[in-house]
Amino acid sequence: MNSVSMRKSLTGCIHVPGSKSHTIRACLLAALAEGVSYIRNPLPSADCKSAAKCITELGANVQRAADDSVWTITGAGKNIHLPSNVIDVGNSGSVLYFLAPIAATFEGWSVFTGDESIRTRPVKHLASALEQLGAKTFISRPDKDAPPLLIQGPIRAGKVVTDGRLSQYISGIMMAASRMKGTTEIELTDPKEVPYLDMTKGWLESLGIHVDMSSDYKHIKVTGPYSISAMDRTIPSDWEAVAFPLVAALLTDSQIVIENIDGSGSQGDQAIVEILQSIGGDIEWDKTNHRLIVRGGKNATCGIGCKGRLSTEKLPDGVLKVNCSGFPDAVPALCVTACFVEGTTIIEDIGVCRRKETDRIKVMKSELEKLGAVVEEGFDFIVIKGHSPFAADGSVNKNFCLHGSKVESYQDHRVAMSLAVMGLALETPVTVMDAECCAVSFPEFFEAMNGLGAGIVLE
Repeated sequence: MNSVSMRKSLTGCIHVPGSKSHTIRACLLAALAEGVSYIRNPLPSADCKSAAKCITELGANVQRAADDSVWTITGAGKNIHLPSNVIDVGNSGSVLYFLAPIAATFEGWSVFTGDESIRTRPVKHLASALEQLGAKTFISRPDKDAPPLLIQGPIRAGKVVTDGRLSQYISGIMMAASRMKGTTEIELTDPKEVPYLDMTKGWLESLGIHVDMSSDYKHIKVTGPYSISAMDRTIPSDWEAVAFPLVAALLTDSQIVIENIDGSGSQGDQAIVEILQSIGGDIEWDKTNHRLIVRGGKNATCGIGCKGRLSTEKLPDGVLKVNCSGFPDAVPALCVTACFVEGTTIIEDIGVCRRKETDRIKVMKSELEKLGAVVEEGFDFIVIKGHSPFAADGSVNKNFCLHGSKVESYQDHRVAMSLAVMGLALETPVTVMDAECCAVSFPEFFEAMNGLGAGIVLE
């Protein structure tokens, strides 16, 4: 399926779905628990459905309401066991990296694989960490650092030293540590994506599992074993999904309300609000009513030079520098935004993006250049030299030369949504190939955007 988008004005309200990161953690911890847990407002995306499917191989039972408003999970508890089949995580790196350490706590072999994308995701760092705790591991293809991955447990409490540039397997070890007798120490030499470590710590501590984490995130201790009780939790809205209607509204003559905004601070991606405000974005965060009010273009009440104009000129050295180590999934949306900002944007400390569903640094450079953007890439950064459609006095900016074209999604959901949103700000259409991948993290993305008047056509 391809999507076709071109210039539109948006209006109305949108309710973004629940958080993928929270939903997957809830599923895994509910599987470990004794009793029946209720997960309300889960994200019914492909990745979260993979989590729900995979935990049944450990002995949990999952019942989903017809409208997916509540998932009822009967935990395996004391009867949890070695996976009864090969674990196919689909497209979910989170499920792979979270569940593998948990499976390693059992005696016997576990086998992990996934779709074509997962079978390119690195696993040597995960295997090395588990081996330090006593596991045996085997990567089935000797010339690939990727699943299928085989793990023989059981692992024991002990010390792990690893870089931690990917946070997901660290979260998995923290969860697994709750099952092991004794103290598991994790030493991280270069921790990244640290808001996700805070999220995991928050979930564990809410269930009575104490986590000792240093302020620099380099030292983490979890002492087990713990018996986890069933829970009744409501999943907060997904900040990673908020980015797309937010950016779409800022880049067009729009006024929208994004409802059910999570103000708990548990998701690092909320930093995007302050970043966009710093370049003139008209965003009002109504924390009392849990909503964002976003105005763009002619409907904006502020801007740099004229209403609705985004620019770096009031920032130090006239450059927008964004360290995205804590929220790398926002990189595609920020890259699209930067193309419409007068000035230079540097998005840095994002080497982890090369190890996501695609090499997102390389892919965003390639596809944005097809649309007329000026992009440079480095090992762990991307530089975009953008132009606002408007000069400071409100007249047409002759240097603005972005245009539509056919672009590839590489079956990466965040790449697909970002490029589809970009088309809403251009006079000629942007066709995104293989756009059905959006369902990985934002089911009904196109229906939700079209409810605001986006007019995105699916072919």
